[in-house]
Amino acid sequence: MDNVTSRIIRTYKASVGLRNAEDKTIRNALKKLADEMERQAAVLLKANKKDLEKQDPLNSRTDRLLLNEQRIGHIAGSIRKISGLPNPSGRLLEKRKLENGLLLEKVTVPLGVVGAIYESRPNVTFDIAALCLRSQNGCVLKGSAEAEHTNTVAMALIKKVLKESGIDPDVVTLLPSARETVQELFTATKYIDVLIPRGSDSLIQYVRKNSMVPVIETGAGVCHIYVEQEADVKKALDIVVNAKVSRPSVCNAVDAVLVDKAVAAEFLQKLGSLFLPYEVEVLADPRAYKLMKGYPFLKKAGANDFGKEFLSLRCAVKVVGGIDEALLHISAYSTRHSEAIVTRNKKQAERFLREVDAAAVYANASTRFTDGEAFGLGAEIGISTQKLHARGPFALEKLITEKWIIRGTGQIRV
Repeated sequence: MDNVTSRIIRTYKASVGLRNAEDKTIRNALKKLADEMERQAAVLLKANKKDLEKQDPLNSRTDRLLLNEQRIGHIAGSIRKISGLPNPSGRLLEKRKLENGLLLEKVTVPLGVVGAIYESRPNVTFDIAALCLRSQNGCVLKGSAEAEHTNTVAMALIKKVLKESGIDPDVVTLLPSARETVQELFTATKYIDVLIPRGSDSLIQYVRKNSMVPVIETGAGVCHIYVEQEADVKKALDIVVNAKVSRPSVCNAVDAVLVDKAVAAEFLQKLGSLFLPYEVEVLADPRAYKLMKGYPFLKKAGANDFGKEFLSLRCAVKVVGGIDEALLHISAYSTRHSEAIVTRNKKQAERFLREVDAAAVYANASTRFTDGEAFGLGAEIGISTQKLHARGPFALEKLITEKWIIRGTGQIRV
């Protein structure tokens, strides 16, 4: 564990130097990292294959662990976008002169050192490193054993590029995947400014309850889509199918569909035919079960099937009596991640957008857009479901805090 502590301290010290790095140097390093990723794609894929061989191919985490040339290209593209975004640090927010002659400035500054604990996804290693570098923050990363080979190769590429770019490689650190490492992160209050867990709800809750370092939660996503009685049924079907099957293993995939009783018969019969090619398992309440009878992958919903993040081709379905019932259901089961309504009634849409308490609330669009890159933010560390210090895609713009700078000429307070 002394080795872990020493790594954290080195990152803390290196982060101070990063604040003096020229903007052009950081931009060029990120561009070089994107190029290096694509050049070393075969090396990354070889390491990723070792990790995949240890996994059950039917486990939903396997998709999140998987790298291929397309995904590597996508990550590299995100890093290039991040390099082109303005540095959020160093912006002047306020400036004024007091009667006593003191000159006050409020400016944005890096958080310092960002810690992250995450599962499976090797892309997170690149995303967090790139976002922290662009905002002049150090970062300490703790990936899972599932992605150990991929993360190790990824970190080697990052450090190689940093060294060649004249940036201290210690500004980015990958800690051992052993669980004991977590305790060092939890108590590193002198060296880590914020800790961000990204993964299962059990991981997030464990970090929140045990860390002495301030935590920003990137919460589990139990996402709902409410098909209101005045919905365009075709649009509603397109939105629900996209939100469920385009990538079911991610946090912004829909988990529960609420259908107004006025359109339930037509909508659910058509939904079954569209879900069928994907073999989506539907867990239905009594009214929905009756309307979808004959669908081969239909089951009766259990007591715990609403309010569950499936991360797979499973979906809960419930028929509701109107928007009031839909809002009550969402309030009871939402994790405040992403919620959507499909309707042609502008008044009902605006009510839904106003009353639903979530990081992202949609009218007539798929929940799958809740993503830093999709929002034009380059990438994100995760989707924050809390209200302090960031909410929604926790991206570059939120990796800062504020500092007052006061310039005087010898003033003393009397």
